[in-house]
Amino acid sequence: MTKPILYGADYSVYVRIARMALEEKGVDYELVPLDIFAAEGVPTWYLEHHPFGRIPAFEHDGFRLFETSAIAHYADEAFDGPALQPKDPRGRARMNQIIGMLDAYAYRSMVWDVAVERLEKEAPDEALIAGGLSQAGTALQTLSSLKASGPWLLGDQLTLADLHAAPITGYFVKVAEGQSLLARFADIEDWYARVAERVSFAKTDKAD
Repeated sequence: MTKPILYGADYSVYVRIARMALEEKGVDYELVPLDIFAAEGVPTWYLEHHPFGRIPAFEHDGFRLFETSAIAHYADEAFDGPALQPKDPRGRARMNQIIGMLDAYAYRSMVWDVAVERLEKEAPDEALIAGGLSQAGTALQTLSSLKASGPWLLGDQLTLADLHAAPITGYFVKVAEGQSLLARFADIEDWYARVAERVSFAKTDKAD
């Protein structure tokens, strides 16, 4: 069996989500660097792995996947290690609801509209940041309302929902506005502090 390959950049939130899933399963994988924002553009060969030129993409023994959630689910189900999905249908539905909510409503506002705008633009669009913070507040409030009692988002079991939310939150709190907003939701702030201590989170930090 060949070593799984993950294509993508270490700065990518979605690449980090897939990497965290592989790390939590104890999978020895290869990260092939791919910068889709490079001046020369997306390499032609990569379009065979991802026809839309996004990251990440994944390959294991000739089996190819793209879309982060599909990769993370495959990692959980194809490899040994602790289960990252609840056994019961309602638990899995809640996990997938959280992941879908984060993709649809949290990622763009928290990462691009707030963190990237503040960190990378010489003249940040303050109106865009304000709108992003408003949407981020709704997303965090929703996450708080969906969070079960216990250390993780679904209770006592670390799941793919935690691994999806952690990199998005981690990028958001790179800026002061993100830290301040997160602090308004004590349960989510505590959860983030806990998940940020995971080895999988530390090993996939771009600073490393």
